[in-house]
Amino acid sequence: MKRARTGRGLPMIRYAARRSVLSALVAFGVVVLTYLIARVVPSDPAGVWAGPRASAVERARVRAELGLDRPVAEQIVSYVTGVSRGDWGLSVLTHRPVLSDLLTRLPNTLQLVLGGMVIGLAVGIPAGLFAARWHGGTVDRLVRSGALLSAAIPTFWLALLLQTLIASRLDLLPIAGSYDRAVMVAHPVTTVTGLPLLDAVLTGNGAAATDLFDHLLLPALVVASYPAAVLARMVRASILDAVGEPHIQMVRALGFPERVVLGRFALRLAWNPVLQLTALIFGYSLVNTFLVEAVFDYPGLGRYAADAVKSLDVPAVVGVTLLVALLYLAANLAVDLAQAALDPRVALR
Repeated sequence: MKRARTGRGLPMIRYAARRSVLSALVAFGVVVLTYLIARVVPSDPAGVWAGPRASAVERARVRAELGLDRPVAEQIVSYVTGVSRGDWGLSVLTHRPVLSDLLTRLPNTLQLVLGGMVIGLAVGIPAGLFAARWHGGTVDRLVRSGALLSAAIPTFWLALLLQTLIASRLDLLPIAGSYDRAVMVAHPVTTVTGLPLLDAVLTGNGAAATDLFDHLLLPALVVASYPAAVLARMVRASILDAVGEPHIQMVRALGFPERVVLGRFALRLAWNPVLQLTALIFGYSLVNTFLVEAVFDYPGLGRYAADAVKSLDVPAVVGVTLLVALLYLAANLAVDLAQAALDPRVALR
């Protein structure tokens, strides 16, 4: 038994090592490419740092301090070396370490993305199951039409629509922001995980949790619209493909109820493509969140990235790009390992 377990474990370890090395190479390529593109854009980071009234001498001094007077290749090597040590450079706009700025704003963005993903999974997977269960019927047509509409609606339009109907006219939820200042002053949140809503729940801070949830719900619904639509269509298609498999036909012939055939047996075969799609949706939602944050005035990476682009803050732009790439690569790696755990044949490829 021990030998068999060891034999199964070695391919998994090798597969995880290969995927990790590949992810590191992709991250390195993202850093270099983004840095080169940012340096090609006509800009004067030294002028932004020194201020509009700075003299030419002061700007030259700042360029030397920031290392902008060195060759681009040397700047890239210096930046990659610094990133490996946790030094992502200094923001030209805030004059603070970029990594510190990113970690300050990341929790709100992650909270919004994860909230949207949870809603998307909770809606998309059951909707796909119902559509497959009543394939060709009214429920199937409603799910497919709703998924098509949800995927086609522009994000900014849906955000404005929800703000107008739910926040402004019905006054059910806050129209913008991530929290009510008065509530946070009266009920401060103790940091546990770094995610404000989760921390409020874990520490039993009901007033803060309710306020944070109310502010999160509308933007999370907007973020969830596309994942829910894509997941519903994917689950439906995967289950309909799975029911044609011989062993699923055998289970059905044995007299199992249709809900058991689809929900227990067919859905198990559909998990691999759904997991693979989830990683792609996470990356899409992470970038799409920037626009949602702008509409809802939600403080996160989106506002920081927009300010960095407007001020031509190269270290901040590269830092945001690198962080998003690392988060996507981490999600993709986690999904690959989960697929390999569910289906050992994946690790042997």
